Amino acid sequence: MNTEYLNNFEEKLQQELLHLCTNYGMLDSTLLAADDIDNRWHDLAPEYVADAVGQIRDYPVVSVAWAAYLGLGVAFGWDEDWEYYAQVSYQSYYGEQGFDDMDEHIVRDLLQLPLDSKEAGQLEDIIRRCGQATVSMIRHEQIEPQSPMAFHVFARACRTMFRIGAAIELKRLGYKFEKIELGRNLNELPS
Repeated sequence: MNTEYLNNFEEKLQQELLHLCTNYGMLDSTLLAADDIDNRWHDLAPEYVADAVGQIRDYPVVSVAWAAYLGLGVAFGWDEDWEYYAQVSYQSYYGEQGFDDMDEHIVRDLLQLPLDSKEAGQLEDIIRRCGQATVSMIRHEQIEPQSPMAFHVFARACRTMFRIGAAIELKRLGYKFEKIELGRNLNELPS
């Protein structure tokens, strides 16, 4: 497997989606992240990808977009009670109809946003746009369908969407990167 190619694809996709989210005011040119959240993707990815692969032909945008909703849910749990949420099963993110309504379950039941609210609509809009951009970028790569490379590109795209979703939720929760001055006397820092 060409790891360099996959790394370049993932980085290019991440920058494209970060730019898109920044233009829509959902992020601030920086991908907010936490190692706990990124590591949780490794736990959840096999089951997510198994669900999503079955959606590719009929619902290509859904197949990648739901990873962003999963990222929203994991980031919410990281902030809310990580000791608990780090242990929940992948299926706990399912809606009443399983994978199909995972998006609504995460927004309504975890994030506590009414589905008809402006904020839920903004999340749906940006995640759909990111999903469309992701599918477009995958198609642009002209990879042989159902090949091992196609699977790896798809898995990397899902991970990128997961990270974008997590970053959106972290920003929504008020997290941000702040520049700190190293070398300042610790006695001068506010307590």
